[in-house]
This record gives sequence, C-alpha cells and structure tokens, in this order.
Amino acid sequence: MTCVSFTDCPGTGSSDAGKGSACQGCPNQSVCASGAAAGPDPAIEEIKEKMSTVKHKILVLSGKGGVGKSTFSAHLAHGLAEDEGKQIALLDVDICGPSIPKIMGLEGEQVHQSGSGWSPVYVEDNLAVMSVGFLLGSPDDAVIWRGPKKNGMIKQFLRDVDWGEVDFLIVDTPPGTSDEHLSVIQYLSGAHIDGAVIITTPQEVSLQDVRKEINFCLKVKLPIIGVVENMSGFICPKCKNESQIFPPTTGGAEKMCSDLGIPLLGRVPLDPNIGKSCDTGKSFFTEIPDSPATLSTLIIQSSSIICNHVF
Repeated sequence: MTCVSFTDCPGTGSSDAGKGSACQGCPNQSVCASGAAAGPDPAIEEIKEKMSTVKHKILVLSGKGGVGKSTFSAHLAHGLAEDEGKQIALLDVDICGPSIPKIMGLEGEQVHQSGSGWSPVYVEDNLAVMSVGFLLGSPDDAVIWRGPKKNGMIKQFLRDVDWGEVDFLIVDTPPGTSDEHLSVIQYLSGAHIDGAVIITTPQEVSLQDVRKEINFCLKVKLPIIGVVENMSGFICPKCKNESQIFPPTTGGAEKMCSDLGIPLLGRVPLDPNIGKSCDTGKSFFTEIPDSPATLSTLIIQSSSIICNHVF
C-alpha cells in the first residue's frame, strides 16, 4: 500500500497534476492527469447568478467541535430575523452532523421541488432554512459519504435552492478546515463572501484549533469578521455570581485576538436555558429575553457584525 502525503499534492493547476509521486494511490489521480480538473467549475458562474439575490453572506466557523457554532448560527439567524423587514436564510453545510433542523424546531420537515429549484423550509415568513437533515429518512440516519459526494450536495444547496431575495445568508459549517469549507469558499468565489465569524471557547485546547482556522482563512483569503468567545463563564441565575467553567489559562479569546490583530466581537456566557431552547427548537431570544447570554448575542449581532463589518 502506498502512503500518500496530501501536503505534497501538486494541485490541479500544476503540470505535474496526477503524475507526481504524491499522486500515487490518490483516487483522483486519473482525473488530474487528464487535465479535466484544471479548468474552473462551471457551477461557480451558475452559483454567482443564483446568489445575485443574496446581499450578504456570512460563514460561521470553528476549529473545534462542541463550541456552540450551530447554536450561535441559529440564534444569529433568529436575531437578524427579529427585523421583519429583513429576509434571512440559514444554510447548514455540516453534512455528517446536521443539527440545525433540531435547533430550529424543524425536525420531520421535508424539502420540496418547485419550478425554480428546491424550496427551503421556513421557520418564519422571513427566516428560511436548508439542511441535509431534511433529506434523511430519520434524524438518526448516518450520512456516510466521501468528499466528492459531500461537495456535490453543497453545490446543489448553493445552486439549486430557491432562496429568493435575501438580506443575510448565514452558513453553518462543520468543525475543521476540510472539504465542506473549501467547497463553500470555491463555489461562492464569484459571489463575494462578506466574511467569517469564528467561534471558540476560552480554554487553550479550543484556541489551539481556532488558530488553525484563522490560518486557514488567511490562506484562502476569506475575510475574518471576528471571533466570538462562547461559554465564557457561567452566571448563576440566582446569586448572579460568575464562575469560570472553562478557565482561560492562556488569556482566552481576548489575548489570542490581541496577538493576531483580529476583532473580538464579544463573549456569550453559559446558560442552561440555551441548551433547553435548542432541544425544544425555540429561540432563546423569546424564551429568555433577559438572560445575559441573550443580551450578549444581541450586542454582538447588532453592533459588531451588522454595523461595523457588513454594511
């Protein structure tokens, strides 16, 4: 068996594509060698045309799983949709772990085909959602796909979903810096991405992966709107004292952002009601409007993301 070093991949644009020693054993070797992969994907232009009705596109990223990225994505969409004059769309490209249908209270919903493409599922009249979770027979079904099939699904989401006129498209991504992230950035390369919001928790084990995510954004020239520190302390609902559940042993997101020259958009404290609202598919903005977590998220949404970075 040949051991393949993906870091030595010559790339599809190289004259050595499909011919180098690093290409031996790669499933795409014959495609690269034929030159078929060297040209631009025609879907990029199709997606550019499709996305011409979407004003702003924001990716939500996280280097580490379990930091609350999908929760933040969902409630950012909920918060933006509080303005009934705005049309909001939420796209879940976490193909293997689609949690957005559950968080948005849309489990069991299905995608319908119309003359203009796939119709998204609506939470409110001005909040549309699309996820591979709507295509599964059961929420417990595993999506066991290799990269090309995942990429094909993301292409369909961007090219074939009839979003209509949209002010904000929030794209919830899986953890890491792999197929799904590269596909979204590639396919939207002609349509302009406003930037990425990166979610972390305070401890170093999370920040370590977030630094990789930031490096990824720099390498693919994806603008970074800023970083949100989630689960940033726990405020007791009774005594109002704050405890550090995940101690920021290396200074937390604030120190990291200061070192890297990246905006810290804010901190969202832990609140058990957030988990409860996600399990029941409700917005914690309406369920617990006075929670410190609600107020923190609304401040991040209104002052940092919308006013300072997108408009």
